[in-house]
Amino acid sequence: DLDEIIEREAGVEIKDIFLAKGEAHFREIESETIRRLVGGVYGTGVIAATGGGAVIRQSNRDALKGWGIVVCLRASVDEILIRAGSGDERPLLDTGDMDGRRKKIEGLLKERDEVYRDCDFTVETTGIGVADVVEKIRSFLDNAV
Repeated sequence: DLDEIIEREAGVEIKDIFLAKGEAHFREIESETIRRLVGGVYGTGVIAATGGGAVIRQSNRDALKGWGIVVCLRASVDEILIRAGSGDERPLLDTGDMDGRRKKIEGLLKERDEVYRDCDFTVETTGIGVADVVEKIRSFLDNAV
């Protein structure tokens, strides 16, 4: 999980990076972490989970696609609201109320739709469990190899 790596290496939570230095600084750290990931610093034969904003930058998408197969996990706005909860761990969703969070999620999904399509495979995860998601990905990989 790239976010966990970033927090561990920075010694602070992502929300604190956003608060102290802003999103642009966080995205730089994120891009550097992706460069190290594809360079093998975190091992080989690994599965990496990125946050939804990691693929905004074309250079990140190119690096990830050159490194392996990129799978986009999609979910409905309602599902994302449930998964994100009401805490302050997600700085981009720190809008004060659930209506604001909903509007922010809708905006981010619309804004990022094109880059989310630039992947090798997409799994709609709304209403299905982790085992089913894994099976869909495994089936895709079995047929792609």
